[in-house]
Amino acid sequence: MPTYVLCQGGWAGGWQWREVASLLRAAGHEVFTPTFTGLGERVHLARPDIDLHTHIEDILMVLHYEDLHNVILVGYSGSGPVISGVAEKAAERIGHLVYLDAFVLADGQSMADQLNPELMSGLEEAAQQYGDGWQIPHDPPDADRRTPQPLKPILTRLTLQNPTAAALPRTFIYCTEGAQDLGPLHQPMTQAAAMAKSDTTWRYRELKTGHIPMWTMPRELTDLLLELA
Repeated sequence: MPTYVLCQGGWAGGWQWREVASLLRAAGHEVFTPTFTGLGERVHLARPDIDLHTHIEDILMVLHYEDLHNVILVGYSGSGPVISGVAEKAAERIGHLVYLDAFVLADGQSMADQLNPELMSGLEEAAQQYGDGWQIPHDPPDADRRTPQPLKPILTRLTLQNPTAAALPRTFIYCTEGAQDLGPLHQPMTQAAAMAKSDTTWRYRELKTGHIPMWTMPRELTDLLLELA
């Protein structure tokens, strides 16, 4: 039976998967919800040099030390590039990649490359003014359990050249109302959804909800994830 590894979104932690993880476990699956270095309950480890490779390594260590195989690896939002990077180095442990309303990068791209330049400039300015130049505070700053987002993961370019990783089964789940939550920040997800929908090597699914489906449609999201198993 496949094991699920659920990767968090920005400014959050593994805690945001609690309800979906409980539903998957009730269906008999083993589930891991790791938190990236410098975020969530690991915010005390935040430091300026954290980049995308740090978060890729976080997930690689879970796969290695928990000795996981046949993993359904879910990347949500900004962790889409994380699961791509993990697959690049540990394709033999992965059974399916799931991009949940997520960034999907091409070889050599960063998330910053897919963002509107004006929006990216605003994020960098927020980091300079309110995050010591290396982290982006959450807006609003007093949101429940939200922690600042390191800037470097957004700027890190990803190398994708492993043909075994490129051949892995993959699904894109698009939240059709995500722009209501994220505004222009949702544009890369919309573009990735259009790509996946038109590419026969991808499975494509939709949820009629905003950008945080693990809170707004946990049962429906769980059903889609179980469908892959």
